[in-house]
Amino acid sequence: MTETAVESTADVIVVGAGPAGSSTAYWLAQAGLDVLLLEKTEFPREKVCGDGLTPRAVKQLVDMGIDVTAEGWLRNKGLRIIGGGVRLELDWPDLAAFPDYGLVRKRADFDELLARQAQKAGARLYENCNVSGPVQDRTGRITGVTAKLGPDKREVEFHAPLVVAADGNSTRLSLAMGLHRIESRPMGVAYRTYFTSPRHDDDYLESWLELWDTRGGQKKLLPGYGWIFGMGDGTSNVGLGILNSSPAFGDLNWREVLKSWCASMPEEWGYTPENMTEPIRGAALPMAFNRQPHYTRGLLLVGDAGGLVNPFNGEGIAYAMESGQLAAGVIVQATARITPEGRERALARYPQLLKDTYGGYYTLGRAFVKLIGNDKVMRIAAERGLTHPVLMKFVLKLLANLTDPTGGDVADRIINGLTKVAPRA
Repeated sequence: MTETAVESTADVIVVGAGPAGSSTAYWLAQAGLDVLLLEKTEFPREKVCGDGLTPRAVKQLVDMGIDVTAEGWLRNKGLRIIGGGVRLELDWPDLAAFPDYGLVRKRADFDELLARQAQKAGARLYENCNVSGPVQDRTGRITGVTAKLGPDKREVEFHAPLVVAADGNSTRLSLAMGLHRIESRPMGVAYRTYFTSPRHDDDYLESWLELWDTRGGQKKLLPGYGWIFGMGDGTSNVGLGILNSSPAFGDLNWREVLKSWCASMPEEWGYTPENMTEPIRGAALPMAFNRQPHYTRGLLLVGDAGGLVNPFNGEGIAYAMESGQLAAGVIVQATARITPEGRERALARYPQLLKDTYGGYYTLGRAFVKLIGNDKVMRIAAERGLTHPVLMKFVLKLLANLTDPTGGDVADRIINGLTKVAPRA
């Protein structure tokens, strides 16, 4: 440490104030723990995202006391799927466990909203605080973090008996603790931009199942989808998500694929270069528990740091917030234990809790990723599946992970049964 360094201690340090970190900090603070929430940038800040929130994410917002009826939220009824010459509108299912609507909000202020909610609950937020590495004791257990704080980037050391890595896909903190990505697990990429468009107030999220690789004079369907989400502010978020199960994954220029797809759309929609309001940006989508274990030596992984993105649909925000709530619950119980051994037993439950919650579902998702990596399978799914609305309602529930855990209809019982018998990732 330098002479200008400061020290700060807490019960828990949360690194990263995205949806996962802010959710974790909120629930910890609500339970009365002293929480430090460290964010490397300064709000408001941009994040690459589709900005669409399914009912699963809406439930988490409501749980956190966020007013989703206030200005700035655009409500949607469901998902419109386009492919194989078919246009199908599917409303979000009517369930007891989740709301029957989704939302759209720009990540530029969405993340700040969650971080401020954590602050209101009592978390201490440090912005412009770039964590550079872990502080470890002689046994290798994490006991804090080092960081560069403020515009002058002065060296700071924070200390806590528990640290939560919520620092996204790159998760330098996890890497420094020896937790590397499992290469066999699926990865995706997403690219998106914004256009001024008359379609800005669409009340359905729109998904296009036909993205093409046209190199070499051949036309191959790619494993992924394009999206068009109206933002309600005069613009549309237009982007694509692609899985690494295709041979084309590392070869194609995805910015050019996005431009080509936009150029094929009706001119009156406005998805033209002159209407683009932001540059095309991309980000990785770490899926299906691609970094484990989710707890080791005082460090817990939440959200993208733990590879919690849904492999079926690329959704990350709901699982980031849910894992934050689960991690916080485990930490709260652990801190109430009297002995170090008792605390470790409680903390060691976190990875199993994640597997019990998502493991079977993510295993199904990994099988799904392999299937649609075959362009023939993807083509059959796009061309034939969409002509069966009842089947597609089932598929919507499966892909969005929206079922009632008990009771429910036949689709709920089938999906819940499949996830129970599937291996726990």
